[in-house]
Amino acid sequence: MNTREKVRVLVAKPGLDGHDRGAKVVARALRDAGFEVIYTGIRQTPEAIAEAAVQEDVDVVGLSILSGAHMALVPKVIRLLREKGMEDVLILVGGIIPDEDIPKLRALGVHGVFGPGTLTQDIVDFIWQALEERQTSATATE
Repeated sequence: MNTREKVRVLVAKPGLDGHDRGAKVVARALRDAGFEVIYTGIRQTPEAIAEAAVQEDVDVVGLSILSGAHMALVPKVIRLLREKGMEDVLILVGGIIPDEDIPKLRALGVHGVFGPGTLTQDIVDFIWQALEERQTSATATE
């Protein structure tokens, strides 16, 4: 994938958290930066998120969680994505994430964790850099 082609990003709110202002701000910033953004809305199940990721053939899945249920929801979403053959999707988590959970999330396969106050440009830059690094790695192994 040429990382400057249209990159598809799924932004989802798993679980019972009904506060989506931050997710909408990030989704808009990603769209404004040239990404194709699919926003699934609030109160999504991990199954619905994984299915949407497959149907939309996304490159990035961004999960916004403010409820504190990240250690239950994120592993399930990751497992379902892998079961559906989406091992290469970039997984991002945003919201209220305690510092001590960040290494655990990374060990599960989360590529980036973004807390409150993160500049949207930092998220945009992170995605471009991560996708470019993947492309470079893939090219090097061919």
